[in-house]
Amino acid sequence: MDIGLSGKTAIVAGSTSGLGLAVGRALDAEGANVVISGRRGHLAEKEAERLSGGLGLEVDLGTPDAPDRLVGTALDHYGRIDVLVLNSGGPPPSTARDMSPDQLDKAVHQLLTQQIRLASLVLPGMCERGWGRIVAIGSSGVQQPIENLALSNVARAGLAAYLKTLSREVAAQGVTVNMVLPGRIDTARVAELDAGRAKREGVSAEEARRRSQAAIPMGRYGTPEEFAAVVAFLCGEPASYVTGAQIRCDGGLVGSL
Repeated sequence: MDIGLSGKTAIVAGSTSGLGLAVGRALDAEGANVVISGRRGHLAEKEAERLSGGLGLEVDLGTPDAPDRLVGTALDHYGRIDVLVLNSGGPPPSTARDMSPDQLDKAVHQLLTQQIRLASLVLPGMCERGWGRIVAIGSSGVQQPIENLALSNVARAGLAAYLKTLSREVAAQGVTVNMVLPGRIDTARVAELDAGRAKREGVSAEEARRRSQAAIPMGRYGTPEEFAAVVAFLCGEPASYVTGAQIRCDGGLVGSL
């Protein structure tokens, strides 16, 4: 099925590995020009070269001017931005009681403030053209806080509130705004979290993974490609009536309605 992305231009933040890279590849497969970005510039360029129409940029969202440089360079290269996929690496594990003010400031800056700035930079063009897609890669912690990931839970919940508010403001201009919530997807980040759990519980990494899988109704971790397919759909024309939504891709992990 053609989802109408051929010739469109997409920025995927934090896309040199993991879920961001899988999304970039999925959008490329649908014919979009894809801007791959991340702190590791050599990887961004390498991955972009593998795409049909890709541009690799070294961008560290921890730096204040990163959103302006990312969007500005993409506009200089392609002339327009039709799709923005918001994404960033997760902050370090922490309990709610133990997170420091400095840690919280950094998490909010990277997962909320900079993501809002990215959206604000692409919105004028999208609204003027009457078509645009903003999709954020969130976390199941937005709906069901994850133990020992307090920084992520707090900052991503703030982004979810912003996106929901924004979705109502730009819907009439043909711009949709959604968030996809991954559960346990088989990435290096999840492997890192499993290793941390193994250490805390005094078990092997394999046992920690088995315990995590046991809590998932499907009994397994998802693949980055399965997650990316959901994001790609939301970026396409068939999803034009879906906005303000939080869509879980978690194998049934979150127990709420």
